[in-house]
Amino acid sequence: MREEEKRSSQDKSKNSFFKKRWVYPTVYIASAAIILTGVLWYQNSGGNNVDQSEYKATDMPGKKMNEQPAVEVNRAMENFVMPVVNEDDAVVQMGFYDNDSDAAEQEAALVFYNNTYHPNTGINIASKDGKEFDVIASLSGTVTDVRKDEMLGNVIEIEHDKGIVTQYQSVKDFQVKVGDQVEQGQVIAKSGTSQINEKAGNHVHFEIRKDNVPVNPHEYFNKPLSSLQEANVTEEKASSDADAGKSEDAAEEDAEGTSPVEDKPAEDGSDKKDADQDEDKDAGEDKDSSTDSETSTNS
Repeated sequence: MREEEKRSSQDKSKNSFFKKRWVYPTVYIASAAIILTGVLWYQNSGGNNVDQSEYKATDMPGKKMNEQPAVEVNRAMENFVMPVVNEDDAVVQMGFYDNDSDAAEQEAALVFYNNTYHPNTGINIASKDGKEFDVIASLSGTVTDVRKDEMLGNVIEIEHDKGIVTQYQSVKDFQVKVGDQVEQGQVIAKSGTSQINEKAGNHVHFEIRKDNVPVNPHEYFNKPLSSLQEANVTEEKASSDADAGKSEDAAEEDAEGTSPVEDKPAEDGSDKKDADQDEDKDAGEDKDSSTDSETSTNS
């Protein structure tokens, strides 16, 4: 009898418990939490046999994080550097022929080759001790030209953006080939010599060009590639070419023009001609005088 009463009491307690409003929501939330925890544990334990590394941002609609433009943006933030490992050990032998520089600097930036003066379209860099040194890439980019050239002393060209390239002349022992992707500071060759500027000795001739227009490297060292991307160099080329032509003409006049020593023969020749004319005139006068004298005597 007591057992029946006890069971009846327990049933009433259960019924009263489940009649409370908060019981079922609590049970539902607890069950959901348990299920979610189990799912997360199963995924993290590798139970689904799916390599999470296969999921990339590129799998998401509208997201292509590994496209080339991201690399180009990073390169645009790189600063131009001198193409040498240690700038403190380097010296600039010859500067860029700048249209806005004074006459002395322009004259110092002229290369004399084959009886002609040529404006220097880059800068010549050598080591202080005159020894050969490693030539490095000024910026990251793609190698577009590697060729042997006795007059220029071999050439390497690296493209960094559409129309923007760096060129390295007077180099040897190539460390790159066409199509290579190089990083800033990577060794690409060693310094060498050239026929066009034999007096420079062992050096590297470095140029920066935009749309095949040379610009002054000194104006862009320690500045980002984007600064040259935004620059307008078309007018500078026309002006520079015109002044370069004037300088060549002036240089040729200095090399071939008249000097006091050269002018002297011309003056002497002129004086001699005038003297000969005076002598002929005097001789004619003497002849006429003699004729008159003879006529007078005969008379």
